[in-house]
Amino acid sequence: MNKIAIYTLASSLHDPERVSAITQDFLNTLHVEYELKGNDYTDYGSHALDVIFICTGGTEDAFMSLLPDLRQKSSRPIYLLASGKGNSLAASMEILSYLRQHAILGEIIHGDEEYVRYRLKLLEQAGEAHQKLKGCRLGIIGRPSDWLISSHADPVVVKERLGIDLVDIPMEELFSHLPSNNSIYAALEGIINDYHLQGFTLRCFDLIDRLHDTGCLPLARLNANGYVAGCEGDVPAMLSMAIVRSLFGLSGFLANPATINPETGELLFAHCTIPLDMVERYELDTHFESGMGTGVRGFMREGPVTVFKVSGDLKRHFIAEGRLVMNLALPNLCRTQQVIQLVDRMQAHYFLSDPIGNHHIIFPGHHADILEEFLKSNS
Repeated sequence: MNKIAIYTLASSLHDPERVSAITQDFLNTLHVEYELKGNDYTDYGSHALDVIFICTGGTEDAFMSLLPDLRQKSSRPIYLLASGKGNSLAASMEILSYLRQHAILGEIIHGDEEYVRYRLKLLEQAGEAHQKLKGCRLGIIGRPSDWLISSHADPVVVKERLGIDLVDIPMEELFSHLPSNNSIYAALEGIINDYHLQGFTLRCFDLIDRLHDTGCLPLARLNANGYVAGCEGDVPAMLSMAIVRSLFGLSGFLANPATINPETGELLFAHCTIPLDMVERYELDTHFESGMGTGVRGFMREGPVTVFKVSGDLKRHFIAEGRLVMNLALPNLCRTQQVIQLVDRMQAHYFLSDPIGNHHIIFPGHHADILEEFLKSNS
């Protein structure tokens, strides 16, 4: 099945053969893979991206008749494609105005060939990520650490907005999965298999009290193996990591700022674990706060990065593009340390005036546009 489905809507006043020829000529210029559905809306809402091509003017009434069925099949925004011929843009504007009056999200995709192709591919990527997250099961092993007083999430909202099921798992379950050699990695694998999880967040400091060991290295390995594996029971951070993986297939470095220069936009992020697939090399040390167990000091390739976080109620998010300018190995910080220069230095003030908790997710590349699109289409 193609990821993009294009449905058509044309006025009965226009010659069908001429409309069909103009439609095909226009779509051929886009150079994207799609399935042309015509006026059969039976499977609307089942693709990564469903687009309604408004072929002509005079289609407003016909759209009104379709709308109840469209809303029943999909809660995603309604995307209208307009070529600009035959009053298609004018009709699209009237339709979008009606949608906005009734609090229904939508967008007109219109412009030159390059812009239309860019929007279609961006929306396709966002829609594909939504499909990947639907039915995803993420575990909360233990509860958020006592100091994470703002790092919870509403499971009902998470299910409605992201399609993710949050699964509460008592910490004792993990301890019961420990083999005789107290392998934390093996215990976490057992939890993943028993609960059919795609990821989890772990109240990891309890391991120090109980086992005098840490989860830093097991989490680093599990992330590298394709799971979402978060620290300290931080649920919003876990959701942020899941969004990153669904969109880009990338692991994310969960860390908190250690120092911030609000005038230059330079931040030092640190944490005692990082996914092993994110680093060029790594060293093992003790866990910083406790001096016990194993901490991971990873060295990531310098270059473009994105800093990202969603709130637990999914009402807020932070996205900033920057550059990893240096990896450090200072003795008085969590073991993996990254100096990041934000592209927009003014965004550093967010961390001091309106932060979404302390943990944020860092991952390679500049991806603000697709993250914004994903979150907008899911609001």
